[in-house]
Order: sequence, then structure tokens, then C-alpha cells
Amino acid sequence: MLNGAIDSALNRQGHMDLMMVVDAGFPCPDEVELIDIALSEGVPSVLDVLAELKKYHSVEKVVMASDTRDHNPAYFAKVSQLFGVEVEVIAHTELKARSHAVKTIVRTGDFTAWGNVMLVSGAGDRWQMER
Repeated sequence: MLNGAIDSALNRQGHMDLMMVVDAGFPCPDEVELIDIALSEGVPSVLDVLAELKKYHSVEKVVMASDTRDHNPAYFAKVSQLFGVEVEVIAHTELKARSHAVKTIVRTGDFTAWGNVMLVSGAGDRWQMER
């Protein structure tokens, strides 16, 4: 991961920890680490950041607002298919409430309405078990 702050945040994510990639207008809680990579309107997009995170981060669930599905169905479908994991759909107010429990928020320059995505960190494929 080229961005050092995001790389550091990924290395601190444990199983079931939360990370968000949000649009330019998301009300980020003061107590949560914020990595602001917004450069200009639309740059980078949430989808750009998620595609890059997919290369490095184990994700076991994606959480998005029902408003995303209802108002931006094509965007919702793209995000839903990106990680190939369960997608939990909740009210936008609940997504904002849960944002207080995330470890890191990556803020983008995206202006996709309800474009915010919460990632639940997975355990990865390194764990060994007796079968």
C-alpha cells in the first residue's frame, strides 16, 4: 500500500475491527482516526479506494446504508460484488451511529450520495486448524 497512513491503519486492523471509506461529506466522529485523502471533487472515489484496499485487506463483511441501495443501485451492486462477502444493509442513521466504533475512516473526494462503506475486517487465510 503506497499510502503510509492507510498501510499503518490496515496493519492495526484485527479480526472484526471496523474501517470506513466515506464520501466527502460524511460527518466523521472526532474520536476516530481520520485519514483524509480527498484531493478534488470525485478524486479519489470510494470505489477507487475500495479496489485498492481489496489487494491488501481481508474483509469478511461490508455494511452499507439502505439509502445506497435505494437511491444508487448500480453503485450498491458494484460495492456489493467487489469483496465477494456478505453485505449488511442498515439505516443511514445506524451507519452514522456505528461510525463511532470504527478504528479508522478514510475520507475521499467522492460525492456519490450515500456512498459510505463500512468494512468488517476478516481473519484472513493464514490461520491453521487441525481438520
